[in-house]
Amino acid sequence: MGDDERDRLDPDSERCCLLRKIADFKLYKRRWLILGAVCLLNCSNAMLWISFAPVADLTASFFNCTLDDVNFLSLVYVIISIPFGFGASWFLDTLGLRSAVILSSWLNMLGSLIRSASIISFLNKGSSSLYYLFVGQCLCATAQPLVLFVPAKLAAVWFPEHQRATANMIASMSNPIGILLANILSPTIVQDKEYIPLMMGIFGIPAVIACILATAGIWEKAPPTPPSASAVNAASEPFISGLKKLMKNKAYVILMLCFGAGLGLFTAFSTFLEQILCFKGYPNFFSGVCGALLIFFGVVGALVCGLYVDRTKKFTEVVKICFSLTALANIAFAVASNFRNQNILLAIICSLFGFFGFAIYPIAMELAVECSYPVGEGTSTGLAFVSGQIQGLIYMLLFQSLTKPVTASSSSSCGTNQIEIYDWSVSTLIMAGLSSLGSCAFVIFFNTDYKRLLAEANTTRSDENSETPE
Repeated sequence: MGDDERDRLDPDSERCCLLRKIADFKLYKRRWLILGAVCLLNCSNAMLWISFAPVADLTASFFNCTLDDVNFLSLVYVIISIPFGFGASWFLDTLGLRSAVILSSWLNMLGSLIRSASIISFLNKGSSSLYYLFVGQCLCATAQPLVLFVPAKLAAVWFPEHQRATANMIASMSNPIGILLANILSPTIVQDKEYIPLMMGIFGIPAVIACILATAGIWEKAPPTPPSASAVNAASEPFISGLKKLMKNKAYVILMLCFGAGLGLFTAFSTFLEQILCFKGYPNFFSGVCGALLIFFGVVGALVCGLYVDRTKKFTEVVKICFSLTALANIAFAVASNFRNQNILLAIICSLFGFFGFAIYPIAMELAVECSYPVGEGTSTGLAFVSGQIQGLIYMLLFQSLTKPVTASSSSSCGTNQIEIYDWSVSTLIMAGLSSLGSCAFVIFFNTDYKRLLAEANTTRSDENSETPE
């Protein structure tokens, strides 16, 4: 008796067809190696970005430059990522995941090596050390858009439907972990300006390892057998037509603007946290603790919400709830930061702010892909990230312009040699208002079908029907 005849006699033949279809979706263990390389690359890039900020005064003394020069080493990431973000989206969707990861890893490594040239005495004459420093930092900044856009593409190409949100979360959250490590390691290593070269050497090690792992460990842009139905039909829209489709997609435009507002506000909040708190007498150590709590609980929140979304597929509900609770935490911070001696309350607020705020990032990236499918993952997530960088730059300039200079007092911890300090109370209230506006807009107006999941379900049903014996 042949296989087809047995299928006709078997009442469970439809289930057998489904099992044969599922068997076509093969998973490869090396997807975890690729995920590990991307995580290390993402973490390294974040560490190189923020490495000088926690020791800005000692950095300025070592390189004989101003604090504005040191601050620009961080700001250059935001400036460069805006124009290069569009190119990174095109590159990722056109040339594929492997090319994007390898190129970004080499840019990141070369940037870290060129930065290190600034501490080699015979290469430096006069102020040339700063040129090496800025050129290296610019190369690392050029790698950042590719590094940040890769997680959604990696999850879609290598991971099955029930692991995509988790994989995206792990790869995305390695960036704030890098920021956390830099904020801990930089002041720990650099006790005096003579230790700046040691810090730069240590921070360059992960960049070299990530480059080796990416170059040697990723030898194909996609697995031989796809992990899901959407990966089978992985042909994306061409870049330009994809951009046009995104701009006509109401749900995506709302997500792009609201997510961009949240990302921009988070950037501004993280940048100005120490300056906001010192006005009311909170020491720099406490500001560092609040920043660490923000990131630590943010990673925990992203992990919890990522695992939940992978099981339930409730992307929209989770993002709306997290947006609303983040806005409430922002309002609470704006009020509490105007009072002195509220250490415990502020620590709790920053923890909640991070828990709900960071949870939005990886899930919103998955939601951007779901509501814009079949537009490429690099294009849909990249445009949302560029929106966040543009809004972040605007908010940083706006909040700084709204500060009011006041005479330094003994109760302030903003530095003993400052004649003037700045009152950030108006800026924090505006920040809370913008956060509330963005969350309300998203909750009220955003609604979408999960187009990628629907396409996968339709593909599976059509394949089952075509394989069912007559």
